Amino acid sequence: MSPQTEAELAECISSAQGPLHIQGGGTRSIGRINAATTLETTGISGISLYEPGALTLVAQAGTPLAEIEAALLPERQRLAFEPQDLRGLLGTTGQSTIGGVVASNSSGPRRIQAGACRDFTLGTRFVDGTGTVLKNGGRVMKNVTGYDLVKLLSGSWGSLGVLTEISLKTQPLPETAVCILINGLSDSEAVTAMSRALGSPYEITGAAHAPAGIDGHPVTMLRIEGFEGSVSYRAEELRKMFSDKDVAIERSPDRLKDGWRWVRDVALIQDKPGDVWRISCKPSDAPELAHRLKATSLLYDWGGGLIWALMGEGSDARARLGDFGGHATLIRASKSGATYPTFHPEPAALATLSKSLRAKFDPKGILNSGIMD
Repeated sequence: MSPQTEAELAECISSAQGPLHIQGGGTRSIGRINAATTLETTGISGISLYEPGALTLVAQAGTPLAEIEAALLPERQRLAFEPQDLRGLLGTTGQSTIGGVVASNSSGPRRIQAGACRDFTLGTRFVDGTGTVLKNGGRVMKNVTGYDLVKLLSGSWGSLGVLTEISLKTQPLPETAVCILINGLSDSEAVTAMSRALGSPYEITGAAHAPAGIDGHPVTMLRIEGFEGSVSYRAEELRKMFSDKDVAIERSPDRLKDGWRWVRDVALIQDKPGDVWRISCKPSDAPELAHRLKATSLLYDWGGGLIWALMGEGSDARARLGDFGGHATLIRASKSGATYPTFHPEPAALATLSKSLRAKFDPKGILNSGIMD
């Protein structure tokens, strides 16, 4: 089913006789979907409001992400949360939609400084599992009516409702950017260096480490953005901070863009066989947790707070990690790995709350049934 209006979408859901697979462009589909019918939102598309002076954009959920980014560029603005393009990692095609971005709370390297997708979502319209159209939030930051519900829908993967319209806060593009590259660090040394940089007054907007970077050698990446004079000063101060290391400063805009896209989209493990796990953890725990994984390839983002791991088919990352302060999500699974739950099991109290929320918003249990189990 591919409704062209919100009213048609509501009718599709209210009349549904069984589970529905909710998707936008189909580029971010993960986990098990127990549904024979797919409900696409790509027909509900278009930018309905863009006020550059107010840093506000309103778009229908099926609007391609590329269309939104193209509209922002002439005004020298961006989506600060740096949404990922997971097509290379998941082997999907098509165009990512803004609804899919918000539903998955897709947030890239800049999350450590700017915040996540949900932090830039001002308001939504959505259809719940009964076919009822609901509106939540507003179009400006000062309007916080129902703001927590807006955040709740961000990252719900379509299990609480189907988004139809989204209000977003935009951000001006920085004047310039540079990347501090520290070569040859071990994983433990890299996490220590990233934590030190993030704790400095130099406003790091990206902190990542690859044990095997683009050139095959360990590289730690620290991004700085802003006005040219400020960026130059902060870059030199960071160089001094790590004067005992092999440090270089990358200033090429094209190389910077390509390098951080490489991190954002986890290009390191694209097109490689195996299961892909995403581990969120305390940065200080990351090196030990990564060691337990015995992964084929690793990438650290968010200063070590996010680990991307490529593992052998059917590998149980959670069993290897044991009890830890975080969660492991199975992003891409082989046939032998598909038996594991996509999302980390919740503590009993939280699982009860989540179940009651789904029962409230989707009493028939038809929206992306199975994905959160």
